[in-house]
Amino acid sequence: MPLTAEQVLALAPDASSANSGKGLATPRKWRTLGANEGCAWGTIQGSGKDPYQTSIDFSGPAFKCSCPSRKFPCKHGLGLFLILAQQPAAMTETTPPAWTTEWMVKRAELEEKKAARSTTPAAPPDPEAADKAAAAAAKRAASREARVAAGLNELGVWLDDLVRSGFAALPGKSSSFWEAPAARLVDAQAPGLARRVSDLDGITTLGEHWPSALLREAALLHLAKEGWSRIAALPEATQADLRATIGFTRTQEDVLAQAAIRDHWMVVAQRVEEDERLRTQRTWLFGLNTKRPALCLSFSAGPSQPLDMSLTPGTTVEAELAFFPSAWPLRAMVKQRHGTSESQVAEWPHQTIAGANAYAAEAFTANPWTERLPFAFASVWPVRRGPGWIIRDEGGSALALDLAEAKAWVLYSLSGGKPVSVAGEWDGEAFSPLSVRAEGRFMRL
Repeated sequence: MPLTAEQVLALAPDASSANSGKGLATPRKWRTLGANEGCAWGTIQGSGKDPYQTSIDFSGPAFKCSCPSRKFPCKHGLGLFLILAQQPAAMTETTPPAWTTEWMVKRAELEEKKAARSTTPAAPPDPEAADKAAAAAAKRAASREARVAAGLNELGVWLDDLVRSGFAALPGKSSSFWEAPAARLVDAQAPGLARRVSDLDGITTLGEHWPSALLREAALLHLAKEGWSRIAALPEATQADLRATIGFTRTQEDVLAQAAIRDHWMVVAQRVEEDERLRTQRTWLFGLNTKRPALCLSFSAGPSQPLDMSLTPGTTVEAELAFFPSAWPLRAMVKQRHGTSESQVAEWPHQTIAGANAYAAEAFTANPWTERLPFAFASVWPVRRGPGWIIRDEGGSALALDLAEAKAWVLYSLSGGKPVSVAGEWDGEAFSPLSVRAEGRFMRL
């Protein structure tokens, strides 16, 4: 599984782990080092009596270490992987030790059991128990839908008051102005819309164009409210988008039961966001053959619950993806992988900014509640314009960037006045670069 140092560091759970991993990426600090086609291993002395035993399974990648850290991967796993990426000749052993072999065997057995469960038909349920369970589920669903309807009617009143009174008095409003309707939507079991309302807190500080941004978000909330009142008349795919926007979830089994699309998927960008209770990782992919985008989400509620590391930015993986039902399918889950990840070599899909905008217009038209899309430009130039930055293509079209000044200079330095490949997120207003590929080198911004 050949990865660059940048791709290895992209697996770090936080900046401090990345820095600590760099400090351990020196062969002389390790007692033993080895690797074969499927895994790598090493031992290193820590604070305890016995050296720590560290292993990496390339099929994930997955990590195991006997150190007490609750981070995944820990600094030892990162250091070992960095040595493999930068100094493969230092991995002198070729036969894995027993502790690595045992771990690899257990992982293989778990994967086999998982595959067997997915292919083994479930035992026929007891008809009476099944009828009772179905009736109870229908009752719960009806109760929730009634609560959602009541909550959306209340949201409609709040939106009417917001528009009737005008936006001029909104600057300076306390957070409670936005938190109150958001809390009522939570009580109405509409968490998706509650988050959208909560996110409006602070919108009046986002520059002179905040009224148009607020009006757009209010219109989408109103559209959800009106759509719910006539949801039975909507196309099935649009119903799925509306329910997802409100906050109804689908089970993993339901999604994986969908027909999957097999392709070589380029992992072009990844972003991790944190709040007080949850870490959310968005991983963006494009099919090499289908050219279609995909979003894979991963969540972590604490340090003992690692984010998914199986999709490494800057690599391509052959896999089958099952997409959530939608009028413009984007979110997906990996149903089955075929082989390990390889470093990307293919050109990114968006040749021009106009082409990317046309694809975004198609997505927003099909699903107006789409919050962000991936752009992956094959060849653009970063340019400073006034107080901010843009990227432009060969045709002269430009796109505003939402990028911290320090990172913008990094992007500019990597370009060296030449075109580079840039991938990131587009929210309808600005483009946020997350990764760049220049002269065959992939880096996260």
